[in-house]
Amino acid sequence: MPHELLEARGITFGYNRNTPILTDWDATFSAGEVVALTGPSGRGKSTLLYLLGLMLKPGAGDVLLDGVESTRLPDAQRARLRATLFGFVFQDAALDATRTVLDNVIETALYRGEPRDTAQRRALELMSQFGVNLRAHHTPGQVSGGQAQRIALCRALLNNPRILLADEPTGNLDPDSATIVVDAMRAQAANGGTVVVATHDPALVARCDRVIQL
Repeated sequence: MPHELLEARGITFGYNRNTPILTDWDATFSAGEVVALTGPSGRGKSTLLYLLGLMLKPGAGDVLLDGVESTRLPDAQRARLRATLFGFVFQDAALDATRTVLDNVIETALYRGEPRDTAQRRALELMSQFGVNLRAHHTPGQVSGGQAQRIALCRALLNNPRILLADEPTGNLDPDSATIVVDAMRAQAANGGTVVVATHDPALVARCDRVIQL
């Protein structure tokens, strides 16, 4: 029986209190599956990822991790859960332009207290796997959009997260780069991770195990 690692229970959220984006929304996400969140722009796909990833708090309801409610946890504990359980791939890659590519990839590992040399070694292995290791000492402004997204994926996968959340990860990629990203997400699920992806990309949706329409 699949293990439900992540659950949204009765989630209600709106940036404007009078116009909620999500109302009493429920879903479960199991280990070993890739789930697509689809639907028109403005339906709350990105917002839902931020809620599931503990970057936003719902106005009502809760996000459960291994059956444990997270919404009322102290902010420091939520931050620690984000750093240890989650990997995030943002739509715009969200790389720090003032740091090298390598330092962007290892940032979360350093926050968790991992030694720099250990984090760098694993980061370079991942970057080699995704074909961006030669850009390790460049800055984000010196890499292409496709390379930036693969670098962001390396950062997300560095701690082998139990939950991977991705926002339009193939939206600006050429077909070869998109295939690399999707293959990596499928591999993460095959290794027991839970992958939730917000997307408009039919090719990506076709490779997901389940689709949730918003």
